[in-house]
Amino acid sequence: MILLVLIITPFVAALILAFIGDRRFAPTINIFCSFLTLMAAVALAIEVYKHGPIIAGGKFFFVDAFSVYLSVLTAFVSMTTAVFSRGYMQREREHGRVGHVRMRFYHAMFQMFMFAMLLCLLTNNIGVLWISMELATLSTVLLVSLYRTPNAIEAAWKYFILCGVGIAQALFGTVLLYFAAEKVIGEGGEALLWTNLIGVSGSLEPTVLSLAFVFLVVGYGTKVGLVPLHNWLPDAHSEGPTPISAVLSGLLLNIALYALVRCKVLVDGSTHTHYAGNIMMGFGIVSIVVASFSILRQKDIKRMFSYSSIEHMGIATFAFGLGGSIATFGALLHMLMHSLTKSSIFFTVGHACQMHRTQEIARIKGLFQGDPFVGWSLMLGAMAIAGMPPFGIFTSEFLILTATIKDVPLLAPFILIGLAVAFAGLLRKVQYMVSGDMPSYFEPIKTARAPVIFHMAMVLVLAFYIPGFLNKWFQAAVELLK
Repeated sequence: MILLVLIITPFVAALILAFIGDRRFAPTINIFCSFLTLMAAVALAIEVYKHGPIIAGGKFFFVDAFSVYLSVLTAFVSMTTAVFSRGYMQREREHGRVGHVRMRFYHAMFQMFMFAMLLCLLTNNIGVLWISMELATLSTVLLVSLYRTPNAIEAAWKYFILCGVGIAQALFGTVLLYFAAEKVIGEGGEALLWTNLIGVSGSLEPTVLSLAFVFLVVGYGTKVGLVPLHNWLPDAHSEGPTPISAVLSGLLLNIALYALVRCKVLVDGSTHTHYAGNIMMGFGIVSIVVASFSILRQKDIKRMFSYSSIEHMGIATFAFGLGGSIATFGALLHMLMHSLTKSSIFFTVGHACQMHRTQEIARIKGLFQGDPFVGWSLMLGAMAIAGMPPFGIFTSEFLILTATIKDVPLLAPFILIGLAVAFAGLLRKVQYMVSGDMPSYFEPIKTARAPVIFHMAMVLVLAFYIPGFLNKWFQAAVELLK
């Protein structure tokens, strides 16, 4: 019943909001439904914590420590984003950037996006995983193009075409995976279930799975934003509404990486080699280095932080590819820290852009003077995402770097170079925006402070203390994935 509530709530909310449209209470319903989803996710997590993995719905759903952890994170960030978007989208409506029809699209597609991501995490069927990933793409295409400017429409088409091609590659990889599985399990839906595939992974044809993983890493790697498959991501982040940038960076990239890591476990069990891990490590290293240097060239604040997302997903991908207890634990922690920090940064960036009526870094300045809360939130967020202590990302990066030095020391300098360049680029540009005098076109606005404070407080606390239940989730997930 809890699982059903978790899945159905955002779907029903999307239908309700599609009819309600732009009425005054639509944002409140969006927040309320997101809160119900979060409560259901927490209740499901408690069940998994007490009783272990759950198989439900005639084996259609499968929930373990890895998927329930990301489900709670997805529901939590969705809820805080819904709170932030209430005031943000109201101001966008007042400024004439969106109208009645587009607000209807925004609220309905926001909840449909949540439904698609949760279905990705909770399904036991690799075919349904692919379908729900495509549904997430289609729902966010409408959100990226919400403003209907030429740049926004171009970004949406770029996102749709590149991710559509990527998902097609993932479909071919899924077909190859089924081809190998049906020879062992038999024809029919049973050969598509994660629980069955994990049990027989050692009997699957290694050559077929090795080929399948190439298509899967290209397909799902496109959604993760791994270089050189990342070209859609900066445009989609910079042209869509800021709340959508927050959930794209903080959630969607995690979901695609989740699918890729699940597939890696099957390939490892079949080949008994580090083949899949080596591919992920290669994509991860390239993403870290390219994204960090790309940060230096950006003139748009949202594009700059989108390249930061590429860098951090490269770090997590590299860590999962490296494997082992320390690196895998670090990767799980890094996904959590990045989601909380990056969504908080985009909340602050949204306020800063509305205050200055621009996304150009050169025209955003004087935030310490104009709005100290936004200024300090942006500065602390940049310090956190750059990996400075005492924030949680420093802890996760330290664990990953420690494992790298231990297992593949020759790759450690590339990670250090990427981290150092990103650190310098982010702080240099953010320092310019927060300091100096307030420009004449600065317009004070009422800010949504609770989501920013809550996220940053969690990032700070988790750097020093990881609660027992979260540590148990991580340890259980590490045993599944390492």
